[in-house]
Amino acid sequence: MSDAFSRLAPFIQEYIYHHQWTELRPVQIAACQVIFDTDAHLLVTAATAAGKTEAAFLPILTLLHTNPATTIGALYISPIKALINDQFERLNDLLKEADIPVWHWHGDVSQGRKNKLLKNPQGILQITPESLESLLINKNNDLLRLFGDLRFVIIDEIHTFMGSERGCQIICQLQRLAQLTQKQPRRIGLSATLSDYSLAEDWLSSGTDKPVITPQTDGIKRQIKLALEHFYITDEVDESEATAYEQYIFNLSKSRKCLIFANNRTRTESIIASLRQIAIEQGLPDIYHVHHGSISASLRQAAENAMREPNSPAVTAATLTLELGIDIGHLDRVIQLESPLSVASFLQRLGRSGRRGEAADMRFICAEEKPLLSEASLPEQIPWQLLQSIAIIQLYLEEQWIEPIRPIKYPLSLLYHQTMSILTATGELSPNALAKQIFSLPPFAAISKEDFQLLLRYLIDIGHIQHTEQGKLILGLIGEKIVRKFQFYAVFAEQQEYIVKQGATQIGSIVTPPAVGNQFALAGRSWEVVEVDFKKKAIFVKQAEGKASIYWRGSSGTIHTKVLQRMQQVLFENIEYSYLQKNALQRLCQVRQLVQQVGLDKQNIVQLEKGKCCIFPWMGTVAYRTLEKLLNSYCRESLEITSIGGLNPYYFTIKLGKDKFKYLYPEIASLCEQRINSEDLLSTSEAPEIQKYDQFIPHPLLRKAFASDYLDMRELKQQVAQWREENIAQ
Repeated sequence: MSDAFSRLAPFIQEYIYHHQWTELRPVQIAACQVIFDTDAHLLVTAATAAGKTEAAFLPILTLLHTNPATTIGALYISPIKALINDQFERLNDLLKEADIPVWHWHGDVSQGRKNKLLKNPQGILQITPESLESLLINKNNDLLRLFGDLRFVIIDEIHTFMGSERGCQIICQLQRLAQLTQKQPRRIGLSATLSDYSLAEDWLSSGTDKPVITPQTDGIKRQIKLALEHFYITDEVDESEATAYEQYIFNLSKSRKCLIFANNRTRTESIIASLRQIAIEQGLPDIYHVHHGSISASLRQAAENAMREPNSPAVTAATLTLELGIDIGHLDRVIQLESPLSVASFLQRLGRSGRRGEAADMRFICAEEKPLLSEASLPEQIPWQLLQSIAIIQLYLEEQWIEPIRPIKYPLSLLYHQTMSILTATGELSPNALAKQIFSLPPFAAISKEDFQLLLRYLIDIGHIQHTEQGKLILGLIGEKIVRKFQFYAVFAEQQEYIVKQGATQIGSIVTPPAVGNQFALAGRSWEVVEVDFKKKAIFVKQAEGKASIYWRGSSGTIHTKVLQRMQQVLFENIEYSYLQKNALQRLCQVRQLVQQVGLDKQNIVQLEKGKCCIFPWMGTVAYRTLEKLLNSYCRESLEITSIGGLNPYYFTIKLGKDKFKYLYPEIASLCEQRINSEDLLSTSEAPEIQKYDQFIPHPLLRKAFASDYLDMRELKQQVAQWREENIAQ
């Protein structure tokens, strides 16, 4: 501690004394050693609240203080604006005594503030990938003046970037900057949820020749309090009365500082509306907030401020917007509605509570509609969210396992994006010069010259790019219209939502406008539509009483096979997990009894009523999708399949021809022994458009990318082989 501390700049030592730190954290000491004593990249992995941000910034600020950069010296890249705003305040506090300016740059920062940085580029720039893309395009001639002496790039929450086109975009951006400046700044990645460090190290060092050092520190041993309860929800409840489920959540959060995580925006809205109603009926203060992407920035800020206010109860329901490292101070408890999608998400959310040495406290609450046993089929009688919650908890408690991140092989939407971005920034390039730039970007390592030629010819055909008389490439008229919109900077698609306003105050946004006079919920309150301006995409509202509903569409995400396999084990092992509450334990016992009765422990394909059968694959999202394609491509005729339904990744329901049930497993097993690869599962007419710019990609390339990145025949074959080994297949 004393050695690392003594090497820090005097103003940092002063800051540490002033804030009465008794010691530097292990991760901070280790980071100082790497940054001071090597020229390697650095991966900082430690639990939430272990001091990762300071681990990166304390030694970097010391070096910039000792030897100031002549341009921006450090670039901090964040997944969300709120995290930038939070870190901006923290850094400003640290740098009051130093001559190192901190700038934040995103859509909510004024142009005047941005112009000051452009005039005198120094210090630290905090930015999102989208704003960095804007700089690369619109300030191409100023990049050397802005970043010529860039020494460090800090990428926060790198697990949110890895395995995504947005993460590939960052690697492209850093490589483009390095080519321009002829310098490779050191990269520092920060994350609380990584399992395979080698994957993260490979990602972080992409396109550079520097190694990555990941210090292994013991970290902070933390106690955790876990509880999981289950409720049935019926439609026959009087809406004016709180359900047992809502009352339970109210009691858990009453007079506390609580964060409630839900898996979609609809659930955050409905639970806060219910809690607020209970508080009103009991004459208690309104301490309730909502935080998600469709809430206005001012209301999100109000929620964050309320959570930071010391010794004052506040309850906020959020989606993943508050899962990341925004500092919201001391939390009493985290409440999780339904199961998170992953162990990684569970850990991020758990880490929001239990700071200052206290135990982390997280309560899971699973709810399901009570099935009418006379009407519900077997898979509908299984509490999937309860099983998934237990599986995720057990995978962490037993193995400290976290999902490995699967890299993208063919980021074609990004290939289009970077092709258009480079052309926009440079004005014109020869086809060879453009190809040279594209193939120097690490995310496109698997793209062949033939693939890129096919894309360029297609973009010329559809008018996105065109040839000049000199044989160079420039933007076409249609391409111009796309790249000149600010939405182009993002590689993820944004829904066009309607702005909701009460007078001049912006509340948030929704996808579909209700009719005038109808009510809907937003920001935890009910609103009545007064007027809809379709041209300006604005909905004007007044506040209404009671509860109303709203619905956002959202993807279900990707669940790993190991989670499904652990769910299967939960069903068949005879263990009463200590954190299960009364209802949850009772529900688990019921479903264990049910699956024993139908013999699901001995087979995973069972007959249902009305000529249907059900497959319980116990595979993750990708393998499930692959099996679905296999059934559709190869089994429909031979097994006389008339319908395939189900719930990804939990089960399939299949209607087969008469007496075909006994052939279903042998048919699947036989197909998995043949030389069928993922591309064979797609017809020539199929070209799934999933990413933002897939609509501009030639169909043969889309099929190749889908087969590689969204299907996995090898994993499917392994899982089907396992059915036989476990003697659970028919």
